[in-house]
Amino acid sequence: MDEESRYEAVRSRDARFDGAFYFAVETTGIYCRPSCPAVTPKRRNVRFFTTAAAAQGSGFRACRRCRPDASPGSAEWNVRADVVGRAMRLIGDGVVDREGVAGLAARLGYSARQVQRQLTAELGAGPVALARAQRAHTARVLLRTTGLPVTEIAFASGFASVRQFNDTIRAVYAATPTQLRAAAPRQDRTAVSGAGIPLRLAHRGPYRAGPVFDLLEREAVPGVEEVSGPPGGRTYRRTLRLPYGTGVVAVEERPGLTPGGAVHPGGWLDARLHLTDPRDLTTAVQRLRRLLDLDADPYAVDERLGAHPRLAPLVAARPGLRAPGTADPEEYAVRALVGRAEAAHLVRAHGKTLDAPHGGLTHLFPEPAALADSGGTLGRLAAALADGTVRLDPGVDRDDAQQALLALPGLDGRTVAAIRARALGDPDVAPPGAGVPDSWRPWRTYALHHLRAAEEPHVLH
Repeated sequence: MDEESRYEAVRSRDARFDGAFYFAVETTGIYCRPSCPAVTPKRRNVRFFTTAAAAQGSGFRACRRCRPDASPGSAEWNVRADVVGRAMRLIGDGVVDREGVAGLAARLGYSARQVQRQLTAELGAGPVALARAQRAHTARVLLRTTGLPVTEIAFASGFASVRQFNDTIRAVYAATPTQLRAAAPRQDRTAVSGAGIPLRLAHRGPYRAGPVFDLLEREAVPGVEEVSGPPGGRTYRRTLRLPYGTGVVAVEERPGLTPGGAVHPGGWLDARLHLTDPRDLTTAVQRLRRLLDLDADPYAVDERLGAHPRLAPLVAARPGLRAPGTADPEEYAVRALVGRAEAAHLVRAHGKTLDAPHGGLTHLFPEPAALADSGGTLGRLAAALADGTVRLDPGVDRDDAQQALLALPGLDGRTVAAIRARALGDPDVAPPGAGVPDSWRPWRTYALHHLRAAEEPHVLH
């Protein structure tokens, strides 16, 4: 989009572009998402930014009305396979906070200077600034929804010091941490160790929740996952292995606005997250977003696929159909190989038991190292994941990962394609023999979900 097209999106308060770009108003010093309900500023006073971090770096603070930092993530980072796209996925997963810029660069196979230069040139902000913006958003969530002491929130959000935390919150939100907390309804704040952290997981455009929850229910591995409740009002719960500890999350299937449907035209899914270490909040949220495909652009997907005669009626029948990913790429690779029943056996035999069960959730899925001695294809895959021969982290080159998987004896092309689509979040995967035309690029993964949904309307395989 050029700047005039962006301004038209702002004038029409077009939520389709929330998270795709931000605009700032020079006369007020505030930046917003395109759908901000405030009075549209004059064109001469508006500047545009690709990221919230770039707007913050230019001295603008977040709008308190539209909360631009809480908008859905840009769908661009799901699609792009270049170094900038890979870097953004890793930053979202918290790599800069845990490993620094040097760790990010090492994972990408570039020097820290090269990564800094490419991100700054394209996004207007380097990795430190991008991570800082993400930390600020995490801190705001914890301040508004938990009773954690402010000092604990500073370090849980990834800040190196309380002073850095205070300075960043003032710069981004034009308020102190105490003022941010005071502005939130007291009833919204909970103790982390009790009811967990309540979250609203924002998405862009229509979200057809039914097929997503159907798939999660069909695949649920006992002990690690469970789905309860009637269709249209189900709750998906699962355990999470995270960098600093463990987590348990519950996500609600928000009822649709159409009679008997499960589609709503934008908004969020309600979730609640229990963490043994609050520092894992950012990572846990990003992994849930990938699992539920919340950062997709359904308008772009539906427009492209809906133009194809074979897919047009399917897209019209299921607008906003998503392509779920996974909360744990290594776990999914194992599950894609062995199937649900064997995965349940592996959990019982090798999974780590939670310190305290959460209902039917009792285990974490086994780490690859625990399965490396299994023998056969499973043992080879687990060993390759454990020693890094196969990498499935958010910043991996998808082609390299596919070739590494295909090099393992016993892994067939369709299993590898499933891993690429789900574990690596590739929106453009066509399994061998699927007969998917190139004209469906770059959304072939979504096209296959439409075809499968049409064959069996209530189940995505």
